[in-house]
Amino acid sequence: MNDLPICATCGVQYGEPRDDCPICEDERQYVGWEGQRWTSLRELREAGHRSVVAEEGPGVFGVGTDPATAIGQRALLVRTPSGNVLWDMVTHLDDDLIRQVNELGGIDAIAISHPHFYGTMVEWAHVFDAPIHIHAADRWWVARPDESVVFWDGDTHEIAEGLTLINAGVHFDGGQVMHRRDGEDGRGALFSGDILQVVPDRRWVSFMYSYPNLIPERPRTVRRALSLLGPYGFDRVYGGWWKRVVRTDGAAAVRRSAERYLRFALDDTPDGSPLKPRAAP
Repeated sequence: MNDLPICATCGVQYGEPRDDCPICEDERQYVGWEGQRWTSLRELREAGHRSVVAEEGPGVFGVGTDPATAIGQRALLVRTPSGNVLWDMVTHLDDDLIRQVNELGGIDAIAISHPHFYGTMVEWAHVFDAPIHIHAADRWWVARPDESVVFWDGDTHEIAEGLTLINAGVHFDGGQVMHRRDGEDGRGALFSGDILQVVPDRRWVSFMYSYPNLIPERPRTVRRALSLLGPYGFDRVYGGWWKRVVRTDGAAAVRRSAERYLRFALDDTPDGSPLKPRAAP
């Protein structure tokens, strides 16, 4: 593995040395309080980071790092009869992690929800000989251009039998989620990263333009996402962090979450008065 620069704040690897990280300088992210800092895969290994692989659901294995790097997300290895997909990405990669993933069948394709999770995606693509599927609307954010990156246009894109990418457009214009038709014994599953953020009350999700800077998403964008997800059934929603999973009635949870979000975002009360909290039970 090479020693290319990795932004210490967002965990994204760049194709050559540079002074700035455009992903962190964007208003959806931030430059670390100590200024722009860089690391590398070698430095992460020397610092003692190790891989963590654990089951997160039926045929779904979480892939993470201890201690966590950058934003702290974990990826998901989704095992299906038509091939294994790595959904989202982590920064750390070492021989032990490669071995564990290969023991689970390797990776046939990679799909990543949005630029904050690009990590060392090209390293992974080279190691596992797998294409990376990214929506063309986020082409500008790819920090290490490579022929392994496959851009797609439009609203939906099937990357394998029963596995469909959906351009929800939340958080980033190219923000995508993945639907697994046959997941959860045929009830379906949605892999959302933080395009639809599974919140601590895991019966709900939410929608943000920026999470660290607390900028809400535009109502029209949330409505479009809800419309695109309408035809797809799913019982579970797998978020971007360990155990952030809506475990049942996922499609209904997304609908009621969007309705709640829009109600507060638009202050949609009959008389225009401020929304009042519900009475305690």
